[in-house]
Amino acid sequence: MFSFHIFFISIIQGITEFLPISSSAHLIILPYIMKVSDQGVLIDISVHLGSLLALIIFFKKESIILFKGLLQLFSLKFQKEEFFLLLKIIIATIPVCLFGLIFKIYRLDIIVRSIELIGWTMIIFGILLFYADKFGREKKSLENLNFKEALFIGFFQAFALIPGVSRSGISITGFRIFGYNKYDAIKMSLMMSIPTILLSALFISPEILEEEKISIIEILIPFILSFITAFLTLKLMVKYIYVFGFTPYVIYRIFLGIILLIIAYS
Repeated sequence: MFSFHIFFISIIQGITEFLPISSSAHLIILPYIMKVSDQGVLIDISVHLGSLLALIIFFKKESIILFKGLLQLFSLKFQKEEFFLLLKIIIATIPVCLFGLIFKIYRLDIIVRSIELIGWTMIIFGILLFYADKFGREKKSLENLNFKEALFIGFFQAFALIPGVSRSGISITGFRIFGYNKYDAIKMSLMMSIPTILLSALFISPEILEEEKISIIEILIPFILSFITAFLTLKLMVKYIYVFGFTPYVIYRIFLGIILLIIAYS
């Protein structure tokens, strides 16, 4: 049955998925705070796919380039722009896949779901984002991305398997360290999330068999809510990135991290 909890989760997922504040941390924190049971795997997949669709539509030009690159990969007819952009994203995804598999095999994904750890990662990686943005130069754009940097960003992304780190936050941090401008750091970070989100859905899909049956409406509503909020969030983030930078997200991360540590240690 669709509930206020699911409604709230859907909205929060849409807002936090692409902001550098860790959506996974919020999906862990909210049931804990609201004293309700976990929303379940089907709802998790639904809201993630809703956010993914918003991203694909928002960056439709880049999404088309990636799709063309995928077609070239299967047809073995390679063109520089489309194929090499796809290849860089694939390379950046490899470390996440490897470490994600290790997390799954050794059940580390359960161990790292503590409020205390999320509090610390919120603060530490928020500070890291602040310094990377403050001291990172704006001398590079998307065209300058090479395979070596893509691989390094991939290892940065692997840290996001720990809730509270934030996949978009840590990859933006990596891009800013390498000197990429704010807009392209956001854009490339978000484009790199496409295979990561899809793979995450595939990783947890077998668990659907353990879920109780729920109606299509109960899946569709979270999908739509997540899509709408994610699209609006993307629009606002890109529009105001050169007005506010990443500082508001850093402040939020540190504030939430402190609150979580107070709860954990009290």
